[in-house]
Amino acid sequence: MKPFDLGELFLLAAIWGASFLFMRLGAHEFGPVAMAALRVGGASLMLLPLLAMRQGLQELRREWRALLLIGLLNSAIPFALFSFAALSITAGFSSILNATTPLWGGLIAWLWLGQRLTPLRSLGLALGFAGVVYLAWDKAGFKPGADHAAEIRAVWAVLACLGATFCYGLAANFSKRYTAHIAPLTVATGSQCYAALLLVLPALWMWPAEPPGAQAWASVTALALLCSALAYILYFRLMQRIGPTNTIAVTFLIPVFAVLWGYLFLGEVFTGQMAAGCGLVLIGTALALGLVQRR
Repeated sequence: MKPFDLGELFLLAAIWGASFLFMRLGAHEFGPVAMAALRVGGASLMLLPLLAMRQGLQELRREWRALLLIGLLNSAIPFALFSFAALSITAGFSSILNATTPLWGGLIAWLWLGQRLTPLRSLGLALGFAGVVYLAWDKAGFKPGADHAAEIRAVWAVLACLGATFCYGLAANFSKRYTAHIAPLTVATGSQCYAALLLVLPALWMWPAEPPGAQAWASVTALALLCSALAYILYFRLMQRIGPTNTIAVTFLIPVFAVLWGYLFLGEVFTGQMAAGCGLVLIGTALALGLVQRR
């Protein structure tokens, strides 16, 4: 990998790691659905002119059915679920659970597309999900003197993150099967535009009664322009230049940056249990992706 490509990979990880910080900063004031709607709506406004300059609007209309489903599974539902989780758990914890996306992708590919699972990949799936169980177990421990209501909220947040990553896994396999012929920028733009259409009415219905403050607006703007629009451009550029196997390394870097941003700006603590669970998830992900081979 060239130094420039490696730099872009780290930049992408830093941006996507920051998305968990911005959700923590804005979700309490906007609410999960309104925040997700603004995120995809803002990203659409930035991506649509780029697609128009590349003469891609006709493809956006022609492939609307596939792109609508991608928008639902890859943006609308997961963005709302991660914003919901941000109400109860830290940015670092959410990012570790986000790293299970390739695990769901591998499991769904096996069940749906008949992709063969080697013993090492099966071990990776088992280790990865064991890491999730280990992380979530402490949240549902109901220790003496603990705030049981907070623990229950945390468990729901964990389930929301897993629901989001399951949607990502579905979207990845659907894209592989049905959207390989569509230009990457069209897929990126379409996923945001159609997600915005899906979320506009729920967002208006759930719009916050109190006007959100400047910090919340700044957070949702950063989510839309930086963590969605710009990140997608970087992601698809890397896919074209260094290939999917190298690009997927971003999965391992996102929790590092999310934990760092949470520590620096929110004072979040990275516990030993989180480190152990994160290690299990990332080792399992590496095995499940076939990045570790038996010699």
